[in-house]
Amino acid sequence: MDFTTALRQQRLVAIVRGSDADASFRTVMALAESGIPLVEVSLSGAGALDVIRRARSELGSEAWLGAGTVLTSEDAGQAVEAGANLVVTPGLGPGVDESLRLGVPVLAGVLTPTEVIAARAARATALKIFPASTVGGPSYLKALQGPFPDVPFVPVGGVDVSAAKEYLVLGATAVGVGSPLVGDAADGGDLAALRKRAAEFRAVCG
Repeated sequence: MDFTTALRQQRLVAIVRGSDADASFRTVMALAESGIPLVEVSLSGAGALDVIRRARSELGSEAWLGAGTVLTSEDAGQAVEAGANLVVTPGLGPGVDESLRLGVPVLAGVLTPTEVIAARAARATALKIFPASTVGGPSYLKALQGPFPDVPFVPVGGVDVSAAKEYLVLGATAVGVGSPLVGDAADGGDLAALRKRAAEFRAVCG
């Protein structure tokens, strides 16, 4: 299954950014076990590349496992070497270009119409509206869909359960969710609470 198909089916990308590498790894595994198979491990978190390596070893070669906050060509190369088969960026730039050169799908960060045009020209796989909550939330998604009706948009930033539902009703391909889903789990917090939140998001996104 290609990434775009998986994105349309699952409609949820979990974002793990933790201060504790072991806790981040446990969080990735708990998300997968909770039925959330699209997971991004942010490179700005502690030991992120090792988290990706460990998770890849456990999840197998077919699972979707992303590296987030990919900014540079070096970031992209290291993420793919660690086992990432998806790259997520906060914006456009060399991280996007190198990932695509390596044959890895990219969820590329955009905010403005100009950036949407540039991302499409770069052949990004899907476009992450970021930070979505600061520019009008669901109403901004709706505005972007006017000139770009066929673009797979994934709003990210401040997406709680109610916002996720609204974005998806408006036609977002998926939503990306960090702290409203993960909470403090990636810092060593409560995995049981994470699993409960995962069930709530799955009920909305499934």
